[in-house]
Amino acid sequence: MKILVVCQHYNPEPFRLADICEALVERGHDVSVVTGVPNYPEGEIYPGYEKAAGKDTVEKGVKVHRCFTVPRKNNILFRILNYYSFAISSTCYLKRVKEEYDVVFANQLSPVMMACGAIRYAKKWGKKVVLYCLDLWPASLTAGGIRPDSAIYRFFKGISRRIYQQADRILITSKGFDSYLNGELKVEKECEYLPQYAEELFDDIPSWQAHQPPYHFVFAGNVGELQAIDTIIEAARILKEDKRCIFDIFGDGSAFDHCRMMAKDLPNVIFHGRKDLSEMPEVYTMADGMIVSLRNNPIIAATLPGKVQSYMAAGRAVIGSIGGETAHVINAAECGISAAPENAEELARKIGELLDQPEVLCTYGQNARAYYDKHFRKEIFMQRLISELEKHSL
Repeated sequence: MKILVVCQHYNPEPFRLADICEALVERGHDVSVVTGVPNYPEGEIYPGYEKAAGKDTVEKGVKVHRCFTVPRKNNILFRILNYYSFAISSTCYLKRVKEEYDVVFANQLSPVMMACGAIRYAKKWGKKVVLYCLDLWPASLTAGGIRPDSAIYRFFKGISRRIYQQADRILITSKGFDSYLNGELKVEKECEYLPQYAEELFDDIPSWQAHQPPYHFVFAGNVGELQAIDTIIEAARILKEDKRCIFDIFGDGSAFDHCRMMAKDLPNVIFHGRKDLSEMPEVYTMADGMIVSLRNNPIIAATLPGKVQSYMAAGRAVIGSIGGETAHVINAAECGISAAPENAEELARKIGELLDQPEVLCTYGQNARAYYDKHFRKEIFMQRLISELEKHSL
């Protein structure tokens, strides 16, 4: 197949899309990606990409075109400019593209408008769009304090509904997305559950081995408002006299400086900053448990963050400060503990219970990997994705 992929974010930004596209090429498909200039999550253009707009490259067999993108700069004005600059520039670029593709794959993160160019191209050439929904819109706006009854929310609700309705097929990363899309937005489309996988570099991480404390509990990912890192810090404050545990925060984002200031007096919290994906197996190897946390929001609770699959593939206990779909997976897999979101006291108490019986970390890690192998492996994902793309190719 000749596949056109549209997504605002691509390598070197920390998303799995590059791995998916490279896997498609390895399986004999011709893949072209239309993406933005990398600036997530720090909000500044990555070094070496300052003049990348309009450039065409080939990266591991994938043809990549980068469209003009205003960097986020971690404030609301620039974030809006970031959202719309890519939506407009990619749509304008795809209007001019004369090459025909068999199918269009829209990898939809935030914002939903990043799929506009994909839909515009598909309409022009009579092709079909398979949209992979990783972030629910406009539901994601509530994490930033935008109320569902506000004019802004209603405005983006109309845009979101129109984009989802125009997609020919919607793939969802969490089962909870279905009820929102068809109930709240009234999209009235059958959605196919396609959970994310972890990159293969996590496959060879050594199994957890018992050792003497301190035990390292690691958060890895975007350090933003949505991730509720402050809850982890408050739990660490409660446990600061317990020398058996250390909390390691790997990643960067809009809340990084604030969270680091919150923890400046805590010797059991260490901020390591953002690491390259290639360095993460070493990080996971040193971890005794991996933390996933999100804000207490019923819509956000429908999300299954992609880091959960990485944690499970690494064979590490999953420690959740989270509800909804992720808590369900942790419980179903029997691979860790789950405290209510934004409840630092409960999180600290449950971590304390782990510290009293650390041997359970081994069982949780084994269960995590077993569940991952059964439900989330990359080969399962690729087979199902290719099947969906083939069904909608012309």
